[in-house]
Amino acid sequence: MLVASIACVHVEKRKQSIGSAKKRRVERQHLLFLALIAPNFLLLGAFTYWPMIYQGYLSLTRWNMLAPQKTFVGFDNYTNLFSGSEFWGVLFKTFYFMGAVVLGSVVLGLAIAILLNQRLRGRNFVRSVVFAPVILSGAAVGLVWAYIFDPNYGLMRTFLEPFGVSSPDWLGSTQYAMPALIIVYLWKSLGLSVVIYLAGLQNISKDLYEAARIDGANKWVLFRHITLPQLSPVTFFVVLTTFINSFQAFDIIAVMTGGGPVNATTTLIWYIYQEAFIAFRAGTAAAAAIVMFLLLLVITVFQVRYAQRGVHYK
Repeated sequence: MLVASIACVHVEKRKQSIGSAKKRRVERQHLLFLALIAPNFLLLGAFTYWPMIYQGYLSLTRWNMLAPQKTFVGFDNYTNLFSGSEFWGVLFKTFYFMGAVVLGSVVLGLAIAILLNQRLRGRNFVRSVVFAPVILSGAAVGLVWAYIFDPNYGLMRTFLEPFGVSSPDWLGSTQYAMPALIIVYLWKSLGLSVVIYLAGLQNISKDLYEAARIDGANKWVLFRHITLPQLSPVTFFVVLTTFINSFQAFDIIAVMTGGGPVNATTTLIWYIYQEAFIAFRAGTAAAAAIVMFLLLLVITVFQVRYAQRGVHYK
């Protein structure tokens, strides 16, 4: 009995020793994990979360950015934004620009991707040409296209004259300025959508098409019932990323139109810039930025919720 008791005590101490060693190892792993992620959290806190919190505070104040004193005004900045017609017009132009860019990226991106997915001579070179504008500077693209749209000397005039059509004053007209911006932004960003759709097309199993052809399916049936459903995750990604990027389009607007003429191309991001750095109304700019953040958040959540029901995952 004594020997058995001593053995039990020894086993129990052994278990406690193993447990303590395991606990210390887990604690060291946790400390290592915290040490690795701490720099990222510090950077996010300093350059992302703190500016957002401070921006929320600024949206409740009146401050001209030139004087140190800030006046707390509560929700007056938000009330002033939504009580006037100017801000509603800015929101309309923002969604008009964003909707046209998203629709163009999806339709044209898919169409070009299907074309470049065929066995054509020189298709790799064409793919490179299509993607090249994506890596160009937005300011440089805006300068080049501003010359192209010039009604007196631009290349657009040279292209339209043989058809008996005179080139309008694209960037000086309230009717054509926004379509011109949409054309330029689509030209610059379309290559990314094409590349993403190409990757999705090449990932679709050929067996699905072969089985459908054996059953007598034509090209439209193949596209409608195989290609589109299989590309739904890709389409969701393209819509989401293009939506966010177009909402924040700034450099092309700054170079080509400056929000004009007569605020015809003033989107929400340009409106925030004008209020903050031209009119020096930091409170109004911060309130508009909060509205922009909430719009992005709501629409993104809606898209993700829709994706859970409508996207076909393999």
